[in-house]
Amino acid sequence: MAGASRKSPMKNEQPFLSDVQQLRKRARASLESGAITPAYKADVKQTIEILQSVLATEIVCVLRYTMNAVAATGIASESVKEEFDQHANEEREHMRKVAERINQLGGSPNFNPEGLAMRSASQYVESANLIEMIKENLIAERIACEHYRELIRYFADKDPTTRVMMEGILTNEEEHANDMHDLLVAHEGKPMLHQK
Repeated sequence: MAGASRKSPMKNEQPFLSDVQQLRKRARASLESGAITPAYKADVKQTIEILQSVLATEIVCVLRYTMNAVAATGIASESVKEEFDQHANEEREHMRKVAERINQLGGSPNFNPEGLAMRSASQYVESANLIEMIKENLIAERIACEHYRELIRYFADKDPTTRVMMEGILTNEEEHANDMHDLLVAHEGKPMLHQK
């Protein structure tokens, strides 16, 4: 039957799929909402506010890694500088994805440097030497990992698009944390990961 809704085998008998005619009708209503349809369950304003914080965090990470790539010195610094540059570029990609998502949700990405440090979960710390740079980057990555895991749980099924974006970013941040940990072990000459 064309246009008929399918029923879920669950006891509550809620339709699993929308009636196609109703789906088409709802899609034509509220065109000013863009991608935000009635099935979107998150609070759009709160989601944009959260993503502004994520955007600030990514901007701070771009700045910190870029500064470290420029300022790193010493006989063993060249490969570390390359790693910092690579991470800065990947953080820039995260920044762009988050800004695009804010735009999709009808917000305006906040790139204003004023208040950037207050909006960011991570900190911009200038370090005096290579080891301290690596440590501060590892700390920042650990902050991002923890924060983004919380956000993934928060978005869950309310905003699967934002959740999936955050999952992809988290995967990359975990790689960054692992890279910084490996660099720290290599430059301090001692293993730090403890098996539980």
